[in-house]
Amino acid sequence: MDVGDVVLMGGAGFVGGFVNSIAGGGSLILFPALVAGGLGTVAANVTNSVALWPGYLGNVAALRGASRPPSATSPAVVSAVGAAAGCALLLLTPTRIFSVAVPFLVLGASALFAFQPWLRALLGAAHGDHRVKLYAGVLVGAVYGGYFGGGLGVILLALLGLTLPAPLAEVNVVKGTLQLVVASVSLVVFALFGPVHWVIALVVAPSSLAGGVLGGRLARRLREPVLRAAVVGFGVLAGVWLGIRAFG
Repeated sequence: MDVGDVVLMGGAGFVGGFVNSIAGGGSLILFPALVAGGLGTVAANVTNSVALWPGYLGNVAALRGASRPPSATSPAVVSAVGAAAGCALLLLTPTRIFSVAVPFLVLGASALFAFQPWLRALLGAAHGDHRVKLYAGVLVGAVYGGYFGGGLGVILLALLGLTLPAPLAEVNVVKGTLQLVVASVSLVVFALFGPVHWVIALVVAPSSLAGGVLGGRLARRLREPVLRAAVVGFGVLAGVWLGIRAFG
């Protein structure tokens, strides 16, 4: 890895952390950059998961005390099991399968990210006891998060909003907690068994944390629709490029 690669990875990590702190979708920036930098799709995916972990921790720390959300203990246990299953699925299936699936995952996550404002409009629909649906949704989301993770926050926010009778601010705290659980399980599993590129992870982790801090400070000054359009556009281009790379 030369100086240019270090700059590319560090810059992508910074932008990914910045985007995650404002609107989510940072993996749609970092993952394609890691692939463009020469990593295989599986190695890029696990390195992405490890490198962005500090950002999730910072997010939960920032949300702490902001509201009094419903207990996330039981959903957290479910999300830990789902994340472990997703990680195992990634590591035990042939690399070719993931390489073929990843363009569709990136494009799907980009679509979810694009329609996130409309998904937010559904967050007032939860009434009554939806624990079975809640746990089932969290399990599916966590398996996806362990396997790939791009757009996980959007998926969890939509699922929790439809199954938790709580205000958006409280739902967002639960979402952040579950994201941290999924990221932490992925970190442990991939650190022990995955092809993590540790040099890149150590370069990206502090830059993504710095981007997250800056993004948190500037969040109220930026127009989210503009940032969202840029991330979606990048995600679509990356998905098409990954598709050409996989099928070309």
